[in-house]
Amino acid sequence: MLKEADMMTPHIEAKKGQVAQVVLMPGDPLRAKFIAENFLVDVVQFNGVRGMLGYTGQYKGRLVSVMGSGMGIPSMGIYAHELFSFYDVERIIRVGTAGGISPHLALRDVVIAMGACTNSNFVGQYNLAGHFAPIADYRLLAAAVKHAEKAGVAYRVGNVITSDTFYGDDTAAMAGWLKMGVLAVEMETAGLYALAARLGKQALAILTISDMVFTQEVTTAQERQNSFTQMMEIALETAIEE
Repeated sequence: MLKEADMMTPHIEAKKGQVAQVVLMPGDPLRAKFIAENFLVDVVQFNGVRGMLGYTGQYKGRLVSVMGSGMGIPSMGIYAHELFSFYDVERIIRVGTAGGISPHLALRDVVIAMGACTNSNFVGQYNLAGHFAPIADYRLLAAAVKHAEKAGVAYRVGNVITSDTFYGDDTAAMAGWLKMGVLAVEMETAGLYALAARLGKQALAILTISDMVFTQEVTTAQERQNSFTQMMEIALETAIEE
């Protein structure tokens, strides 16, 4: 069992005090690097283990960290758990991409995830006598909506589906989620929300639509890595909200 004095975890090499209390987490570590280089000042890299880059810097005079989470709930679960449990992180804001399900969405729209359905069994570890509904922290959610409104960003608030599969055999599955009013599909949010609830922390996912599931419209890999700056700006403003 890791002790607080050890601080270095199996996956994060930061020392105590090198990680801010609020962390932005894109899936792609290169997007973390982009955020650090373009939005933060006085930046220090605190992690490079397994190429999962992590940085801490100043945003409008406040300490903010940014670190990749990798793809899928298992990867998000490892990094978020270590940040919450060993580095005194209080807030994690996922800044990622999602596939649009709702016909009311378009490429590059922002989705603020109020809740996250899932086909994952991640919550099974908690041995609950029922089905847990992973939801965002309301204060973070309200702050993100406020900053999206202020920025004039095209956004929607609602449910997403966190899927364990990117290439799935059930091609009709998304149609079922559409009938339930789910806006978009991604791979990390439900795990993050469940973990934050279990540990008494705060979490939110702010997502940019990178492709449309039913029309097959897509953005490029480079655009997903280096753009989608509206989402990043909303997340940073939310991160420093009192």
